[in-house]
Amino acid sequence: MEADLANAANSEGQVVGPERRRDQLNWSVAARMFGPAYLVAVGYMDPGNWATDLAAGSRYGFGLLWVVAISSGMAMVLQSLSCRLGIATGWDLAQACRRLLPDAWRIPLWLLAEVAIVACDLAELVGSAIALQLLFGLPLPWGVALTAGDTLLLLALQRFGVRRLEALIIALVALVGACFAWELLLLKPDWLQVAAGFLPQPSVLRDGQQLYIAAGILGATVMPHNLYLHSALVNTRRWPEHPPTKPLLLRLASLDSVMALSFAFLVNAAILILAAGTF
Repeated sequence: MEADLANAANSEGQVVGPERRRDQLNWSVAARMFGPAYLVAVGYMDPGNWATDLAAGSRYGFGLLWVVAISSGMAMVLQSLSCRLGIATGWDLAQACRRLLPDAWRIPLWLLAEVAIVACDLAELVGSAIALQLLFGLPLPWGVALTAGDTLLLLALQRFGVRRLEALIIALVALVGACFAWELLLLKPDWLQVAAGFLPQPSVLRDGQQLYIAAGILGATVMPHNLYLHSALVNTRRWPEHPPTKPLLLRLASLDSVMALSFAFLVNAAILILAAGTF
């Protein structure tokens, strides 16, 4: 899905920024800049996050919440650097690799990126098919076909503009957040124990299984394909070239990243808390 969104970012018309200097600091400018990070945030609530958070909560209670927090903090830094690359150079990460890396590195890195994208999409395709079978009894081949149709629908949405695509994704992400908020209200966990779970525990280094799940949480949160996506999405904004513009863009893009990924962190923490309280 992230690769499809990157294609949409590269092919769609750009969002036009302010034309005069005095327009730079108003709320309409900030609203036009916000949005790309929420498409990136979808990648932080994928099946890998669900699997690792459910395993961590069901086996170790709230004890690995601090790993979720640290992983999310690392992701915020990397995504902020990614969008700064896109704004400062006008290139996405793939274009920067093609132009700046030695010839001997470009093809192997491209092949590895393609394999990683296929592997990630395959897991999501099969996971969606299994989910449809569990929820509605839909046979797996039909579930695969329906999920593939969803991907084509996403690509078809490009013709309506990137802002409409962002609005759709933000609405879906907000729906996910609302569902988890309601489930937490029903669960009523012990919030003191939840808060204690955010304190780093050295015991994770002595327990091989716990360390394995912690590494899984880190790997499911900090994902390279989101860096490619974010560096492409920020270039859907077109701004006039006068000196104060890019520093403003960098601040707004960083704020957008922190807000969106903070929401993704809350969702991942909610998954772990629900698993700990229920299983």
